[in-house]
Parts: sequence; C-alpha cells; structure tokens
Amino acid sequence: MIHTLRAYGGMAVAPHHLAAQAARDVLRDGGNAVEAMVAAASTIAVVYPHMNAIGGDGFWLIHEPGQAPVAIEACGPAAQAATPGFYRDQGLGAIPARGPLAALTVAGTVGGWARALEVSSRWGGALGLPRLLAPAIGHAREGVAVTASQAGLTRAKLGDGLGDAPGFAATFLVDGEPPKPGQRLRQPALADTLQHLATRGLDDFYRGEIGARMGAALQRVGSPVTAADLAAYRARFVEPLAVRLGDSTVYNLPPPTQGLSTLMILGLFERLGVAADQGESFAHVHGLVEATKRAFRVRDRLVTDPDRLPGDPRAHLTPAALDALAADIDPQRALPWPEPSRPGDTIWMGVVDREGRAVSFIQSVYWEFGSGTVLDGLGVCWQNRGTSFSLEPAALNALEPGRKPFHTLNPSLALFDDGRVMPFGTMGGEGQPQTQAALFTRYARFGQGLQQAVSAPRWLLGRTWGASSTSLKLESRFDAGLVRALADAGHVVEVLGDAFSDTMGHAGALVRHADGLIEGAADPRSDGAVAAV
Repeated sequence: MIHTLRAYGGMAVAPHHLAAQAARDVLRDGGNAVEAMVAAASTIAVVYPHMNAIGGDGFWLIHEPGQAPVAIEACGPAAQAATPGFYRDQGLGAIPARGPLAALTVAGTVGGWARALEVSSRWGGALGLPRLLAPAIGHAREGVAVTASQAGLTRAKLGDGLGDAPGFAATFLVDGEPPKPGQRLRQPALADTLQHLATRGLDDFYRGEIGARMGAALQRVGSPVTAADLAAYRARFVEPLAVRLGDSTVYNLPPPTQGLSTLMILGLFERLGVAADQGESFAHVHGLVEATKRAFRVRDRLVTDPDRLPGDPRAHLTPAALDALAADIDPQRALPWPEPSRPGDTIWMGVVDREGRAVSFIQSVYWEFGSGTVLDGLGVCWQNRGTSFSLEPAALNALEPGRKPFHTLNPSLALFDDGRVMPFGTMGGEGQPQTQAALFTRYARFGQGLQQAVSAPRWLLGRTWGASSTSLKLESRFDAGLVRALADAGHVVEVLGDAFSDTMGHAGALVRHADGLIEGAADPRSDGAVAAV
C-alpha cells in the first residue's frame, strides 16, 4: 500500500534523507521555509556529491501566502576568458566534458542562497548561517555513508574523464578505488570552506578570501574562470513564467532554463480533453508525450541566455498559442522523433513551513560530478554546465564571455484556486518537464494520491542522465497492452529492465491545503525522504 505522509507543523522532501532531515530540524527550531532550504541545499551538496555541489548552479521559486511567487536565477555566466578562440588555441573543436576546461562558468548556487535569505530576513528569519550550515559542515567533517547511486556512478564514469580531473580521485575515491555503498566518505576541505562561509558570510564565496582562493585554484589547473569573474557575479530575482490551467496556475523559471517546456506541456495537455477516468491510459501517456515534442521544438528554437532571446517565451503560453499548437496533436498517431536531446544531473527539493510559505528549489552540476575538478584545499567540485555551449558563432547557445548557458533545471510551483500550494520537481535533464507533467496530471487531474503520483511507473522521451538513446523509454511496470498501443501508434518504445529506474529521475512534491494540512511524497527511485514537524 502506498501512503502519502501528512503533517501540520511543516514539511520537507529531498532525494537524500539527511537533507530532508536538515530542513525539518530547522523548521522544528522555528526557522522558515527559506532557512530550511538553505540547510537542505548545503547538506545535499555534501551527501549527494554526484548530483550537485556548491560549485554548481541553482534556481528558486518562493511563495508567501497572499503574494505572487518570487523566482531567483542563480546560474553563473561564462568566464571573460571563455571564448571560442580560447579553446581553438588549444587545438580543440569542442568544449571538453570533463576537467578544468569544462569548468568555464561561474558557480551561482551560493549566490542564490544569499538572495533567498534576503527574502527570509523580510519574514523575520534569524537563525543565522552557523545554524543553517551546521548539518552540512558536520556531515563533511564526520563523513557520510556513500549511496548506491554515488558508488555506481563513480565506478561507471571514472574512465570517462573523471579519473583524470584535478582533485577528483583524492576527494571521491577511497584508498584509490571507487567507494562501495555504505562506505564512509569524509570531505574535510569542504567542511573548512563551509565553516568559513558560516563565519564570514556567503558573499565571501565571491568577493572574499574563499573567492580569491577559488579563483587562484581554478587558474592553476587551467580553467578560464578567474577571481574577477567570481567577484562580478550576483544572483538575481526574475519574474517567473506562468500558465493558467482550469483550476490552478503553475509557475516555473524563465530562460535560460527549460521551465517554458514544463508549462507548455501542461497547457497543451489540458487542451486534449483527456477524461479523469483515463489516468494511466494510452490517452494520458500519448497525450503528454506528444505535448512534450511540441514544447521541446519551441524550447530548442528559443531558450538561451535571457539577454539574447530570439523571442518572448510568454508568447507561447497564451491561450491562443496553446490552442493552435494543441490542435496539431494527433490523438492516435505519434509525431516522428527524435530531436536533439540534453543530459543533466540535478537534485530537486521542496519545503513548506507552518505559516504556509513554500519553496521549490533545484541545484545541479550538470553531468554527474560536473567537470570533476575539485579545487585544491577547498573541496569545491566545479560544474561543467558550460559544455552545453557551442563554439559555432551562429548557434543559439553560442559561447561568449559573460553569456549564460542553457539550463535543464526548472522547479515548479502550483497555486490552486481552492487554496492548495504545490511545490514539485525532479532531476533528470531532458526528463524533468516530462516527469513534472506526469506527476502533476496524476495528482491534479486523475485524483491520485501524492505518493502514488510520484511512485507510479514513468516514461521518458529522449535522453537523460545515464542514457544515450532517444527512444520513448518505459519502466517495466506499465501494462503490456499499453506498451503495444504506444508502439502501434508509431512511438519507438524501449521497455527498461527496472521497475523503478534511475533513468526516470528523482521526483518529489509537497501540497499544503487551505486548512494547514501538508502532504509530502519522496521518490522510491532516490535515497530520499519526507521529513515533517
């Protein structure tokens, strides 16, 4: 039996149980949703290092009852020295996926924590950084039990450039070998860095001693990122995108994220008229897959650095635009595929506090362990988000100094007309919009319980982390008749061997009802948990 967990005093969900517990403990100590999320974000950067790090990027959606949601874009731009000529002078025709040359963008997530705490201070948040970062510091110093996913990915990707990345082996191998599940992994240098930030403040990451040391360390190993690039960076508040559905409004981040895709899929599916009794049916899966194809086509023509957009993303979320695109969907036949796909490794987490303030948050280093480059003496593993840039000047995502790369990251938050608030999201690169759409429609349209909606079998069109094919992948728990119907409709179907596959990402969701009841669901595909007060 699948049970949705419930509480009234506050709740957190994360793909690692220690991160959820860190947030829960802050709520128990009187902290608000933002403070709890900073505790969770710093903790998960320690305990789930293959999926995220403080050397990566992040995005926030923050909701206060009675107010419009606030969005924070915490993604760093390309270094001033990161030009196509920089790479061609080294005899390269493309940006490497691993190593220092892959570490070409500023890490923005810590700047996002700082911006979010500005919101918290307006709410009277006063726990302070020493309290919020204490769980992460303790886990880094004392060590954590390595998860099966970290152990497996370390072993699988070690020969994929990670083993040669500066600092990787010394940080993430144990006695020169990939760690085994349950083995203790300590990160003392990262503990010292977090302790310094707790004492000196988050701004030190960019414009203080830590920023100077990181800039010098990046330069020593050959990265184009400098201390000046770090000092120039600040996360920023942005206006979220929104789509109006029948009984709710769903919010997500604007470019450079693919949040537009998630909102378009939901808006298009709404127009297909799939009945409430057709959950887990051909109409449900086929409808969402076909909506995904149309949304991804728009995304791939439009989404890039927000200062270089070829069009207005909001124009694709109007009722008229969605009506026209939905009319193109054949309810019985699949549109030929594939289109280009995009990988990515990420974590999503949610928090709702006692007062109903809610956070939907996502943090990433792009590929597993990002560039693999760990800064000497600091323990900071740097992302490889900039490898999504193209060295071709005419490309939509062309590399230029100061330009922000395309992001798969996109946290969602729904406000229902009956007063419910629902932060939800997932990791999984190309799969993020698809999983979010599956989760939302199961809960909000087909009446499934929240945990059932997260645990139910999922699909993925295209490529995500750990997969290279662009077929329509289905977990093995789907009914054989539904699989045949999808294949007969023209979908290139691939049934995975796993009933609960990591390929489908690690999703989660919270729902706060108008009477204060909070429901939460964590993904059984992850190492996560729901933790409540």
